[in-house]
Amino acid sequence: MDLLIPEIGLIFWHTVSFLILLFLLGKFAWKPVLKAIKEREENIQNALDSAEKAKLEMARLTNENEQLLKEARVERDNILKEAKELKDKIVADAKTEAQESGKKILEQAKREIEEQKNKALAEVKNQVSSLSLDIARKVLTKEFDDQSKQDAFVSDLLKDVKLN
Repeated sequence: MDLLIPEIGLIFWHTVSFLILLFLLGKFAWKPVLKAIKEREENIQNALDSAEKAKLEMARLTNENEQLLKEARVERDNILKEAKELKDKIVADAKTEAQESGKKILEQAKREIEEQKNKALAEVKNQVSSLSLDIARKVLTKEFDDQSKQDAFVSDLLKDVKLN
């Protein structure tokens, strides 16, 4: 039974050794352990803060990218619209120019036809007048006394005349 009841000396030395151990642990072990734990907590907090900053930066970049994409789409649509308008204008201008050119060519062709017609009519008039003068000269040179001979002569001359 003596083993179960501690003596005062044993309790004293146990208390002294415990206090010494506690002092040594406090001086050499607890401070470095607590310091390492605190540094670990700070590192974890810094990593969490960095992760949050990175998350916010990613969200900002994503929004910027979406905005840039929207602007690019708007710019692309504007460029396509301008290109279509320019194409339509060029086609309309070409069409107008072709119509004007066609009108000019048509007017020039009409003028040339009119000139050719006038030249042909002038030539026909000259031939008719020349033929009329020839007929008149021949009629006058023939004998004027017989009307039937004159009529027959004019008829023969008219048969020989071929109009172009």
